[in-house]
Amino acid sequence: MLPPDHPSRLAISDEVHARPPEPLETPCRATYVAILVEREDRERERDYIAALCAQYGVRPPAADATHFIALLGAMRLKWERHGEFSGFTMLAPGLSGRPFSQSAADLLPTGWLAGLPGVTVVAAHAELMHGGEPLDTGSLATLFESNIVVGGDIGGGAGLAYTDFRIHRDGFTRFVVCNRSLTERQAGRTLQRLFEIEAYRMMALLALPIARRLAPRIDAIETSLAELTTHIAAEGGEDETLLQELTRLAAEIESALSTSQFRFGACRAYHALVTTRIQELRETRIAGIQPIEEFMARRLTPAVATCATTSQRLHDLSDRVAQASALLSTRVDIARERQNQALLASMDRRAKLQLRLQQTVEGLSVAAIVYYVVGLLGYLAKAAKVGGLPLQPDLLVGLAIPVVACVVIFALRRARRTLHQTGPSKESELD
Repeated sequence: MLPPDHPSRLAISDEVHARPPEPLETPCRATYVAILVEREDRERERDYIAALCAQYGVRPPAADATHFIALLGAMRLKWERHGEFSGFTMLAPGLSGRPFSQSAADLLPTGWLAGLPGVTVVAAHAELMHGGEPLDTGSLATLFESNIVVGGDIGGGAGLAYTDFRIHRDGFTRFVVCNRSLTERQAGRTLQRLFEIEAYRMMALLALPIARRLAPRIDAIETSLAELTTHIAAEGGEDETLLQELTRLAAEIESALSTSQFRFGACRAYHALVTTRIQELRETRIAGIQPIEEFMARRLTPAVATCATTSQRLHDLSDRVAQASALLSTRVDIARERQNQALLASMDRRAKLQLRLQQTVEGLSVAAIVYYVVGLLGYLAKAAKVGGLPLQPDLLVGLAIPVVACVVIFALRRARRTLHQTGPSKESELD
């Protein structure tokens, strides 16, 4: 009933259903781990998950899967593959008792998490518990080891969320969600949003060490560029040296751009996701506790702004170096044109001198030719007189001088005229 499907129709249709939240019963414990995985380790990661599934007799993820959910004994494992990292969520519904005394990750085989390929970016435990009133100061101090806690009412008052965004002694961040009237789906979405806020926050801040490392380098480049610009304005006659130095600065800036722009672009994208996930919490303030949104605005946003400023400084430096190089190149070209004009003028003067010398030589050559021709005529006249002809050799030589001179001058001018006429025609034939 339809034309053939677009090759990507099913893939792009399923994309909006990728990484769905899991419905959660209350109480529940969850552990989330985000692993930064190199592309060459992706298949090894999938094989590692498949080996775990084989231990529990569960079908492994498909070869082209980007998310996977499996029930492994009393725990549900959820695996999600993102662009740069993979997320593992362990869910253990029904666990109660002292919060954070046992985690969902404890239900995995010993050492399984440690064997995952890649490096850990985020590790977090979460407690989903019943609760109506906000937790008191003593309870929060016990749950978060006396750290400063942020949080608020979420979901329009259907629950409360708390965290300190700190890595505790066990290497995990902690989240607590108190369920007032959250449905199982809402509870699952809430925990997923909190985990994603932490994951995207950390991924965004991966650009901060790069920005800090580049700051002294950018300062040095700006100082060098200012000095070079001053030298350019001074017109000290070292344009070639200045142009080489500008080329070196341009190469250094492009090197910094090529090694940092992906990370800075990712920082902007991840920060936008953090902002979106916080808005989806529909958070309202709890008296005496800083909301998550305000905490991120005061702590995360300046760090992201630092990365954005560093990126912009690099781009501005690249533009400024390009402008200085163009200005200096123009000046070098103008200087070269002046040198070429002076060289052409010198060649023109030399050609005129050669022409005058040639004309002088032509005059001497006319005299020499007349001298030799008239001499030959004199010898002929003398020979004729000896042979009996009534000739006067001296008179004949005297009369022949102007005639021979005119003939020689006429022949030389004709040859010069012929040379000037045939020169352009030959050049046109060559063109």
